[in-house]
Amino acid sequence: MNKIGIYALTLFFSLTGLAVSAQNNKSQVVITSEQGNNVFYHTIERGQTVYAIATMYGVTTEDIYRLNPDSKKGIKAGSTLKIPQRDQASNTATKPVGNYTFHTIQPKETLYSLSLRYSVPATAIIKANPGLSTSTFTIGKTIRIPATQIEDLATTKTQSVTKEIEYTIEKKETMYRICRKFNISSYELLKRNPQLKNGVKAGMVIKIPVQTEENIITETATPSLSEREVNALLSEDKRIKYVNQIKVALLLPFMTNETTPSAETQRFIEYYEGMLIAIDSLRSLGCSIDLSVYDTGKGTSKLKEILKDDALKNANLIIGAVQNNQIKPVADFAQKHNIKYVIPFTSKNDDVLSNAYVYQVNTPHSYLYDKAAQAGCDLFAEDNIILLKINDGKDKTDFIKAFKEEMKGRNIPFQEISYNAETLTTDVEALLTAEKRNVIVPTSGTLDALNNIKSPLRTIVETKPEFVLTLFGYPEWQTYTRECLDDFYTLNTYIYSNFYADNLSEGVADFYNKYKYWYSKTLTNTYPKYGILGFDTGMFFLGAINKYGVNFENNLDRINYQGLQTGFDFHRVNNWGGFINTNIFIVHYQSDFKVTRSEVK
Repeated sequence: MNKIGIYALTLFFSLTGLAVSAQNNKSQVVITSEQGNNVFYHTIERGQTVYAIATMYGVTTEDIYRLNPDSKKGIKAGSTLKIPQRDQASNTATKPVGNYTFHTIQPKETLYSLSLRYSVPATAIIKANPGLSTSTFTIGKTIRIPATQIEDLATTKTQSVTKEIEYTIEKKETMYRICRKFNISSYELLKRNPQLKNGVKAGMVIKIPVQTEENIITETATPSLSEREVNALLSEDKRIKYVNQIKVALLLPFMTNETTPSAETQRFIEYYEGMLIAIDSLRSLGCSIDLSVYDTGKGTSKLKEILKDDALKNANLIIGAVQNNQIKPVADFAQKHNIKYVIPFTSKNDDVLSNAYVYQVNTPHSYLYDKAAQAGCDLFAEDNIILLKINDGKDKTDFIKAFKEEMKGRNIPFQEISYNAETLTTDVEALLTAEKRNVIVPTSGTLDALNNIKSPLRTIVETKPEFVLTLFGYPEWQTYTRECLDDFYTLNTYIYSNFYADNLSEGVADFYNKYKYWYSKTLTNTYPKYGILGFDTGMFFLGAINKYGVNFENNLDRINYQGLQTGFDFHRVNNWGGFINTNIFIVHYQSDFKVTRSEVK
């Protein structure tokens, strides 16, 4: 059913107590009596946006702006926002599945105290917050309290009971007829009505035993736990759940109805081909992998049929789906069947905010820009930073804003200048200093912008040796090496990126050789290269399951796979949501013609 036979797509490889209370770690959130009734408080984390925060709580951005007017101008990590409980939010709020109250953890609160406060079993709170542990049960963190109350967990069973009713004897009735009418014996009737021994008379009121079915409510289904036992649930040892064979489902738009694959389709084929190389590489680790591949096509018609496949329900890992209208049903399916789901391509998807099974590989822009701004300030805090405003309509507005805010927050001085083709050299020279390194940051990442500024900057480097120049730029610059590689070296260039493959490294060269040997072709020169992305994704996630089981999320910090193109640094977005990859690289084209890649911690 929609499985496709391209390069033998369905493959099998048999390859040779604690009483834990909230501790104050960073900032203390002071909560008023509003907590739990009308509003709760969210502590802003790096990379978060008002839109993302609103989405994770099922409210609208306008709901947040209404309670936090200053947030329209921007939000800052470490600050707090008032968030309305969903029943207090606007009618236009997008409500996630489930009925929850959100609670911001306060000093001295414990899992046990919250269980009592909301009359909800501690096990239900933990189930509603898969990320909850001793390290995340901290002051200022928000958790979901499910609507299931303790009394709701009581069991109900039906059983037969005997009751007495009163009956008035009618004319001409006899004891025999009464016994037949109510299906009882004369002994039972006389036992309850001794006066009948003197005869049956019309108008007499007697007692009749009858059987009926009743629902009997028993005690709570789960045994009550002590305070110590409840709080210890946060630190329970989570055993690794190994599997003998890793079952993987790959969902991609191969568009098998196309006579000649389009450039976009070719990229997805390359992703699949790279994953096959990863599966082959895992043989040395003793993996057994069953890979099933499906052609999703465009839209959701094929996908609906795919999700009916019984084999998919038994998968340990689902990878793929491209369009947002495809990702949502796959994410819901994965959550329903407790399957890890990897989204490798898009960075613009909201399912990760409320689905604990989702892993988003491509870093969302807000996290990317925030971390890049942080890295830029770490690198250039002691330098003379000059923002070169290109004003070509393609400026990196969000990154520049994040970079400026980070510099202002750290009291790092910077200067700004607007691009003028005729006067650029003299305009830049006027801002340079011989006392520090001079860092030029253009506000646009286009090739045209780079071509316009590189020659004047090189002229300064070559004619004014007293000035040390450095260029700081963007991920897409790595695709300009054919035109600009020599300029990158001369200008001692740094770029930030969430993807980077060093073509001169041994690992990348080995992959290229294998790819060409397997498929008799070379990879398409795109950013990122989908073939390597498929390889890295397969190596990371299949390797994780092989070593740390299907519940590998408990050991994410121990997975040390070094990607050829992709770095992996997954963090859970909240106590109930999924994981986003926050890794970025700083790539340095050094003046000695070497290229280095370092991860930003």
